[in-house]
Amino acid sequence: MRVLLFDIDGTLIRTGGAGKSAMEQAFEKIYGIKNGFDGIQMMGRTDPAIFLEAANNHGLVLEDEKIEQFKKAYFQFLEEEIEVPRSGKYICPGITALLASLQNQTNLVLGLLTGNWRHSGFLKLHHFGIDGYFTFGAFADDSSRREDLVPVALKRFEEKYGEKPSQRDVYVIGDTPLDIDCARPY
Repeated sequence: MRVLLFDIDGTLIRTGGAGKSAMEQAFEKIYGIKNGFDGIQMMGRTDPAIFLEAANNHGLVLEDEKIEQFKKAYFQFLEEEIEVPRSGKYICPGITALLASLQNQTNLVLGLLTGNWRHSGFLKLHHFGIDGYFTFGAFADDSSRREDLVPVALKRFEEKYGEKPSQRDVYVIGDTPLDIDCARPY
């Protein structure tokens, strides 16, 4: 059986900046710092790594309680921001037809391998109506290091489907060099 592990942002969808806007608002709400993510490269990175860079840039001492408050605020703001009409917000061309076609293949299973926290990833996918195509995955909740995510996704596949895929049957589908890098050991 082949396992296709999809990235979310830039591969399946584009949010037109909804994610960054929600992170900025959450950062300001919890830490009182406006535009806390200015200058931070977000594409291909995990949400915790992005957050950590912003915190370090502003000399913040990280406390678990505040991090959880940030995540909760981020999810709330993202629910609002994903609904805002904006330029650059769309499902990537051909994705709906591709997912529908792949879902009907008996020798394929679709999963996620994303730098999003699980909740924010599914918020985004749900908005575009494609969340139901994915039965398992690995998320930023599992590790802030993207290269750690493939083994997590494969373990979840094994638990769900009762078989271990061969390395040659696992494909990571993404849009950045970091997506490619995380797949190299496999």
